[in-house]
Amino acid sequence: MAELPVSFLLVTDVTRLTPRMARVTFEADHLDDSVGRSPDQQLKLCFPRPGQQEPVLPEQSDDATSWYQAFLAIPEDERPWMRSFTLRRRVPGTRTIEIDFVLHGDTGPATSWAGSAKPGDRLGMVGPSAVYARPVSLTDSITDADWLLLAGDETALPAIATLLEALPEGTRAVAYLEVADGAERQTFRTAGDVTLHWLYRDGVSAGRSEVLTDAVRAAEFPPGRPFAWLAGESGTVRALRRHLVGERGLDKRSIDFSGYWRLKLTQDDAPTAEDMAEAQERLAEYQAATDDQS
Repeated sequence: MAELPVSFLLVTDVTRLTPRMARVTFEADHLDDSVGRSPDQQLKLCFPRPGQQEPVLPEQSDDATSWYQAFLAIPEDERPWMRSFTLRRRVPGTRTIEIDFVLHGDTGPATSWAGSAKPGDRLGMVGPSAVYARPVSLTDSITDADWLLLAGDETALPAIATLLEALPEGTRAVAYLEVADGAERQTFRTAGDVTLHWLYRDGVSAGRSEVLTDAVRAAEFPPGRPFAWLAGESGTVRALRRHLVGERGLDKRSIDFSGYWRLKLTQDDAPTAEDMAEAQERLAEYQAATDDQS
Protein backbone atom coordinates (compact mmCIF):
# COMPACT_ATOMS: atom_id res chain seq x y z
CA MET A 1 0.00 0.00 0.00
CA ALA A 2 1.14 3.55 -0.68
CA GLU A 3 2.85 5.42 2.11
CA LEU A 4 0.85 7.97 4.06
CA PRO A 5 3.21 10.94 4.53
CA VAL A 6 3.31 12.73 7.89
CA SER A 7 5.13 16.06 8.04
CA PHE A 8 5.45 19.22 10.10
CA LEU A 9 4.67 22.56 8.45
CA LEU A 10 6.22 25.93 9.31
CA VAL A 11 4.24 29.09 8.58
CA THR A 12 6.27 31.55 6.48
CA ASP A 13 3.57 34.01 5.39
CA VAL A 14 -0.12 34.85 5.87
CA THR A 15 -2.10 36.84 3.30
CA ARG A 16 -5.71 37.97 3.54
CA LEU A 17 -7.31 37.23 0.14
CA THR A 18 -10.75 38.55 1.10
CA PRO A 19 -12.34 39.59 4.41
CA ARG A 20 -13.21 35.92 5.08
CA MET A 21 -10.40 34.01 3.34
CA ALA A 22 -6.74 33.77 4.37
CA ARG A 23 -3.92 32.13 2.43
CA VAL A 24 -1.22 30.60 4.62
CA THR A 25 2.16 29.74 3.11
CA PHE A 26 4.03 26.85 4.69
CA GLU A 27 7.45 25.23 4.39
CA ALA A 28 7.11 21.47 4.76
CA ASP A 29 9.72 19.25 6.36
CA HIS A 30 9.39 16.98 3.32
CA LEU A 31 7.05 16.55 0.33
CA ASP A 32 6.53 13.78 -2.20
CA ASP A 33 7.36 14.67 -5.80
CA SER A 34 3.73 14.05 -6.76
CA VAL A 35 2.39 16.77 -4.48
CA GLY A 36 1.02 19.70 -6.45
CA ARG A 37 1.07 18.03 -9.84
CA SER A 38 -2.69 17.49 -10.13
CA PRO A 39 -5.76 19.50 -9.12
CA ASP A 40 -8.00 18.91 -6.11
CA GLN A 41 -5.38 17.21 -3.92
CA GLN A 42 -6.73 16.53 -0.44
CA LEU A 43 -4.74 16.52 2.80
CA LYS A 44 -5.33 16.68 6.54
CA LEU A 45 -3.95 19.33 8.87
CA CYS A 46 -3.30 18.67 12.55
CA PHE A 47 -3.74 21.61 14.93
CA PRO A 48 -2.07 21.86 18.36
CA ARG A 49 -4.05 21.72 21.57
CA PRO A 50 -3.99 24.74 23.91
CA GLY A 51 -0.58 25.10 25.51
CA GLN A 52 1.23 23.18 22.76
CA GLN A 53 3.75 24.89 20.47
CA GLU A 54 3.16 22.24 17.82
CA PRO A 55 0.82 19.25 17.51
CA VAL A 56 1.75 15.79 18.76
CA LEU A 57 1.93 13.50 15.73
CA PRO A 58 2.24 9.72 15.48
CA GLU A 59 5.08 8.18 13.53
CA GLN A 60 4.75 7.91 9.78
CA SER A 61 3.15 4.68 8.59
CA ASP A 62 2.98 2.76 5.34
CA ASP A 63 -0.82 2.62 5.37
CA ALA A 64 -3.78 4.71 6.51
CA THR A 65 -5.21 2.18 8.96
CA SER A 66 -2.18 1.77 11.19
CA TRP A 67 -1.47 5.51 11.09
CA TYR A 68 -4.97 6.32 12.30
CA GLN A 69 -4.74 3.72 15.04
CA ALA A 70 -1.52 5.35 16.24
CA PHE A 71 -3.22 8.75 16.04
CA LEU A 72 -6.08 7.54 18.24
CA ALA A 73 -3.55 6.08 20.71
CA ILE A 74 -2.32 9.60 21.54
CA PRO A 75 -3.93 10.66 24.87
CA GLU A 76 -7.10 12.61 24.13
CA ASP A 77 -5.94 15.78 25.88
CA GLU A 78 -2.77 15.76 23.71
CA ARG A 79 -4.25 14.47 20.45
CA PRO A 80 -4.35 17.22 17.80
CA TRP A 81 -7.52 18.39 16.14
CA MET A 82 -7.51 17.12 12.55
CA ARG A 83 -9.32 18.80 9.63
CA SER A 84 -9.40 18.17 5.86
CA PHE A 85 -8.18 20.77 3.36
CA THR A 86 -7.31 21.16 -0.31
CA LEU A 87 -3.77 21.94 -1.40
CA ARG A 88 -4.10 25.31 -3.13
CA ARG A 89 -0.64 25.39 -4.69
CA ARG A 90 2.89 24.08 -4.43
CA VAL A 91 5.70 26.37 -5.51
CA PRO A 92 7.45 24.28 -8.21
CA GLY A 93 10.78 22.80 -7.19
CA THR A 94 10.38 23.68 -3.50
CA ARG A 95 8.77 22.38 -0.30
CA THR A 96 6.62 25.53 -0.14
CA ILE A 97 2.85 25.06 -0.24
CA GLU A 98 -0.19 27.31 0.08
CA ILE A 99 -3.47 26.46 1.80
CA ASP A 100 -6.53 28.71 1.92
CA PHE A 101 -8.62 28.98 5.10
CA VAL A 102 -12.20 30.21 5.41
CA LEU A 103 -12.44 32.56 8.39
CA HIS A 104 -15.72 32.33 10.27
CA GLY A 105 -14.75 33.37 13.79
CA ASP A 106 -13.63 31.25 16.72
CA THR A 107 -16.12 28.48 15.98
CA GLY A 108 -13.60 25.70 15.40
CA PRO A 109 -9.90 24.86 15.78
CA ALA A 110 -8.98 25.48 12.12
CA THR A 111 -10.60 28.90 11.65
CA SER A 112 -9.56 29.98 15.14
CA TRP A 113 -5.95 29.05 14.40
CA ALA A 114 -5.96 30.69 10.97
CA GLY A 115 -7.40 33.92 12.33
CA SER A 116 -4.28 34.49 14.44
CA ALA A 117 -1.66 32.56 12.43
CA LYS A 118 1.77 34.15 12.04
CA PRO A 119 5.18 33.21 10.66
CA GLY A 120 6.92 30.69 12.91
CA ASP A 121 3.75 28.78 13.85
CA ARG A 122 3.78 25.03 13.22
CA LEU A 123 1.13 22.51 12.16
CA GLY A 124 1.13 18.85 11.22
CA MET A 125 0.15 17.53 7.80
CA VAL A 126 -1.00 14.06 6.73
CA GLY A 127 -0.83 13.50 2.96
CA PRO A 128 -1.40 14.27 0.17
CA SER A 129 -1.04 10.60 -0.71
CA ALA A 130 -1.87 8.02 -3.34
CA VAL A 131 -3.78 6.27 -0.52
CA TYR A 132 -6.63 8.69 -1.23
CA ALA A 133 -6.13 9.06 -4.99
CA ARG A 134 -9.06 8.41 -7.27
CA PRO A 135 -8.86 5.26 -9.41
CA VAL A 136 -9.78 7.33 -12.46
CA SER A 137 -8.13 10.67 -13.21
CA LEU A 138 -10.47 13.56 -12.49
CA THR A 139 -8.79 15.52 -15.27
CA ASP A 140 -9.52 12.70 -17.75
CA SER A 141 -13.17 12.62 -16.64
CA ILE A 142 -13.46 16.34 -17.27
CA THR A 143 -11.85 16.29 -20.71
CA ASP A 144 -13.99 13.31 -21.78
CA ALA A 145 -17.16 15.37 -21.18
CA ASP A 146 -18.52 18.15 -23.39
CA TRP A 147 -18.41 20.68 -20.57
CA LEU A 148 -17.75 20.96 -16.83
CA LEU A 149 -20.25 22.00 -14.15
CA LEU A 150 -18.78 23.25 -10.86
CA ALA A 151 -20.89 24.10 -7.81
CA GLY A 152 -19.79 24.86 -4.28
CA ASP A 153 -19.60 27.31 -1.41
CA GLU A 154 -16.53 29.18 -0.17
CA THR A 155 -15.02 26.01 1.33
CA ALA A 156 -14.86 24.62 -2.21
CA LEU A 157 -13.14 27.66 -3.77
CA PRO A 158 -9.56 26.37 -3.29
CA ALA A 159 -10.37 23.09 -5.05
CA ILE A 160 -12.38 24.82 -7.77
CA ALA A 161 -9.47 27.19 -8.38
CA THR A 162 -7.09 24.26 -8.94
CA LEU A 163 -9.58 22.63 -11.32
CA LEU A 164 -10.00 25.82 -13.35
CA GLU A 165 -6.25 26.32 -13.53
CA ALA A 166 -5.81 22.75 -14.84
CA LEU A 167 -8.39 23.05 -17.66
CA PRO A 168 -7.04 22.50 -21.17
CA GLU A 169 -7.29 25.52 -23.42
CA GLY A 170 -10.82 26.21 -24.58
CA THR A 171 -12.50 23.66 -22.30
CA ARG A 172 -15.97 24.92 -21.45
CA ALA A 173 -16.90 25.21 -17.77
CA VAL A 174 -19.75 26.81 -15.85
CA ALA A 175 -19.28 27.50 -12.14
CA TYR A 176 -21.86 28.41 -9.48
CA LEU A 177 -20.05 29.82 -6.45
CA GLU A 178 -21.83 30.64 -3.19
CA VAL A 179 -20.16 33.17 -0.88
CA ALA A 180 -21.23 35.53 1.88
CA ASP A 181 -21.24 38.70 -0.24
CA GLY A 182 -19.55 40.51 -3.10
CA ALA A 183 -16.37 41.16 -1.11
CA GLU A 184 -15.61 37.43 -1.22
CA ARG A 185 -15.18 37.23 -5.00
CA GLN A 186 -11.83 35.97 -6.23
CA THR A 187 -10.05 35.97 -9.58
CA PHE A 188 -8.95 32.63 -11.06
CA ARG A 189 -6.41 31.96 -13.79
CA THR A 190 -7.56 29.54 -16.47
CA ALA A 191 -7.08 28.66 -20.12
CA GLY A 192 -10.63 27.31 -20.23
CA ASP A 193 -13.75 28.98 -21.55
CA VAL A 194 -15.25 29.62 -18.11
CA THR A 195 -18.45 31.33 -17.00
CA LEU A 196 -18.58 32.22 -13.29
CA HIS A 197 -21.85 32.82 -11.45
CA TRP A 198 -21.19 34.40 -8.05
CA LEU A 199 -24.07 33.85 -5.64
CA TYR A 200 -24.41 35.87 -2.42
CA ARG A 201 -26.08 34.79 0.81
CA ASP A 202 -26.40 38.45 1.89
CA GLY A 203 -26.77 37.83 5.61
CA VAL A 204 -28.09 34.27 5.57
CA SER A 205 -25.88 31.86 7.52
CA ALA A 206 -23.75 29.39 5.59
CA GLY A 207 -25.50 26.05 5.24
CA ARG A 208 -28.95 27.62 5.64
CA SER A 209 -29.12 29.42 2.31
CA GLU A 210 -30.62 27.75 -0.76
CA VAL A 211 -29.11 30.24 -3.18
CA LEU A 212 -26.75 27.63 -4.67
CA THR A 213 -29.33 24.88 -5.16
CA ASP A 214 -31.88 27.37 -6.50
CA ALA A 215 -29.38 28.72 -9.05
CA VAL A 216 -28.41 25.29 -10.36
CA ARG A 217 -32.03 24.13 -10.55
CA ALA A 218 -32.98 27.23 -12.54
CA ALA A 219 -29.93 27.16 -14.81
CA GLU A 220 -30.15 26.61 -18.55
CA PHE A 221 -27.32 24.18 -19.17
CA PRO A 222 -25.13 24.32 -22.28
CA PRO A 223 -25.72 21.58 -24.85
CA GLY A 224 -23.81 18.33 -24.60
CA ARG A 225 -22.83 15.90 -21.85
CA PRO A 226 -21.49 17.50 -18.65
CA PHE A 227 -19.23 16.27 -15.90
CA ALA A 228 -20.29 17.75 -12.54
CA TRP A 229 -18.07 18.53 -9.56
CA LEU A 230 -19.92 19.41 -6.34
CA ALA A 231 -18.58 20.31 -2.88
CA GLY A 232 -19.57 22.25 0.21
CA GLU A 233 -22.09 21.70 2.99
CA SER A 234 -23.19 18.04 2.95
CA GLY A 235 -26.94 18.65 2.78
CA THR A 236 -26.56 21.10 -0.10
CA VAL A 237 -24.29 18.72 -2.00
CA ARG A 238 -26.80 15.89 -1.59
CA ALA A 239 -29.64 18.11 -2.85
CA LEU A 240 -27.62 19.16 -5.90
CA ARG A 241 -26.69 15.59 -6.71
CA ARG A 242 -30.29 14.40 -6.42
CA HIS A 243 -31.35 17.19 -8.78
CA LEU A 244 -28.69 16.37 -11.37
CA VAL A 245 -29.46 12.64 -11.34
CA GLY A 246 -33.23 12.74 -10.89
CA GLU A 247 -34.23 15.85 -12.86
CA ARG A 248 -31.34 16.42 -15.28
CA GLY A 249 -30.70 12.74 -16.04
CA LEU A 250 -26.95 12.75 -15.35
CA ASP A 251 -25.23 9.42 -14.88
CA LYS A 252 -24.01 9.08 -11.29
CA ARG A 253 -20.58 8.27 -12.68
CA SER A 254 -20.49 11.75 -14.23
CA ILE A 255 -20.67 13.45 -10.82
CA ASP A 256 -17.82 13.91 -8.35
CA PHE A 257 -19.23 15.04 -5.00
CA SER A 258 -17.87 15.80 -1.52
CA GLY A 259 -19.60 17.01 1.63
CA TYR A 260 -16.83 19.14 3.12
CA TRP A 261 -18.74 20.13 6.25
CA ARG A 262 -22.03 19.57 8.06
CA LEU A 263 -24.41 22.14 9.47
CA LYS A 264 -24.24 22.11 13.31
CA LEU A 265 -21.67 19.26 13.26
CA THR A 266 -17.88 19.03 13.03
CA GLN A 267 -15.48 16.34 11.85
CA ASP A 268 -15.17 15.30 15.49
CA ASP A 269 -18.86 14.36 15.63
CA ALA A 270 -20.11 10.90 14.70
CA PRO A 271 -21.38 10.48 11.13
CA THR A 272 -25.11 10.69 10.53
CA ALA A 273 -27.12 8.03 8.70
CA GLU A 274 -26.98 10.21 5.57
CA ASP A 275 -23.20 10.54 5.95
CA MET A 276 -22.84 6.76 6.14
CA ALA A 277 -25.08 6.23 3.11
CA GLU A 278 -23.05 8.76 1.14
CA ALA A 279 -19.78 7.11 2.17
CA GLN A 280 -21.09 3.69 1.13
CA GLU A 281 -22.15 5.02 -2.26
CA ARG A 282 -18.79 6.69 -2.84
CA LEU A 283 -17.06 3.46 -1.85
CA ALA A 284 -19.20 1.48 -4.31
CA GLU A 285 -18.42 3.94 -7.11
CA TYR A 286 -14.72 3.82 -6.24
CA GLN A 287 -14.77 0.02 -6.40
CA ALA A 288 -16.64 0.06 -9.71
CA ALA A 289 -14.07 2.42 -11.21
CA THR A 290 -11.25 0.25 -9.88
CA ASP A 291 -12.85 -2.86 -11.42
CA ASP A 292 -13.17 -1.08 -14.78
CA GLN A 293 -9.42 -0.47 -14.78
CA SER A 294 -8.51 -4.09 -14.02
